[in-house]
Amino acid sequence: MGQGTKSSYTVMPEGSITTPKGFKAGGLHCGLKKTTRHDLGAIVCEVPATAAGVYTTNVFQAAPIKVTRESIQAGGLLRAVIVNSGNANACTGKQGEADAYEMRGNFAEAIGVPADQVAVASTGVIGELLKMDRVLGGIKELPARLAATYDAGDDFCQAILTTDLTKKEACVSVTIDGKTVHIAGASKGSGMIHPNMATMLGFVTTDAAIGGEALQQLLRQVTDLTFNMITVDGDTSTNDMLVAMASGLAGNSELTQAHPDWAAFADGLRYVCEVLAKAIARDGEGATKLVEVQVRGAVSDDSAQAIAKTVIGSSLVKSAVFGADANWGRIIAAVGRAGQPVNPETVDIRLGEIVTMEQSRPVGFDEDAALEYLKGDTVVIHVDLHGGEGAATAWGCDLTYDYVRINAAYRT
Repeated sequence: MGQGTKSSYTVMPEGSITTPKGFKAGGLHCGLKKTTRHDLGAIVCEVPATAAGVYTTNVFQAAPIKVTRESIQAGGLLRAVIVNSGNANACTGKQGEADAYEMRGNFAEAIGVPADQVAVASTGVIGELLKMDRVLGGIKELPARLAATYDAGDDFCQAILTTDLTKKEACVSVTIDGKTVHIAGASKGSGMIHPNMATMLGFVTTDAAIGGEALQQLLRQVTDLTFNMITVDGDTSTNDMLVAMASGLAGNSELTQAHPDWAAFADGLRYVCEVLAKAIARDGEGATKLVEVQVRGAVSDDSAQAIAKTVIGSSLVKSAVFGADANWGRIIAAVGRAGQPVNPETVDIRLGEIVTMEQSRPVGFDEDAALEYLKGDTVVIHVDLHGGEGAATAWGCDLTYDYVRINAAYRT
């Protein structure tokens, strides 16, 4: 098992959502999807875990979000999260709400924990009622599938996918008080991904001891730097949710901002969430490339974030990247419409190492070299405003013919 050391954390390539102490997971096919892919999964903690959540900003919020908010607010503790794919249980009225509560209650009973310590998440088609006979049948079988193994974590990852082509997971270890603490994450997301949300669905487990208020504050801060800095298509879903659970079984003293190892833990959490966020952007529906926009020299970090989001979300920029067209004019146009203070005389733009603009003036560059660079599977756009110390990075993908094909036939 190879491991790579990064900053204050150690990357664990073969870690999973079950690596932190106290966590089991699993997944199975209950019949919500037309294929035989898993469509029901769960994460369970052997002790009440400190919990935090970040949710979609969409006005139309799916029934599971109401249930999960209620569970976490009840005491800030969770024992489990139950997740289905293939059906969003969104815009389904009182019946959908009742179904979400029934999922919570039945799974709580199946694993022997209080109902208000179970979170619920759903993803899939909007506006259709869940086939509850299939869900409840799956819930009866699910406890036997739960395990603290990598394969069980993989089953969970597979159970939460919809149009995703690949599972998305990350894991690191961090030394806190001389003890090894693990932080792991799993997510899904491919379409309806846009800044100012959590993610389509995301789950973080850790065995660190940390209070609910501290975890909630840190999760929000990390989300703003990772999941809120990606976009695939400009649409924010009704079901976006990020839930974190901390078992406290690593044995460290409780983490607060005053703890000497707080920065190391925050670093590790940010790394996990950034890996997941970039995986979602790379796996955008129909995408062929991961696009990264780095903005420097803005008047503030917030301003840099707004500009980076505007560039990464531009359909014209995304289309140019897909076509391997070094059309830097689309980039500068996006910068100029972001609504942020920018000196129109001092902007530099690079595509990778290829300079296309300096001090807001075009620079002659090798078109063939730019073509070859843009044909790669990762494209980095650098924008330097020379106007301050603000900086931000956003991630997205190219806009392809397949994106239209996939979404034109999503329900069929």
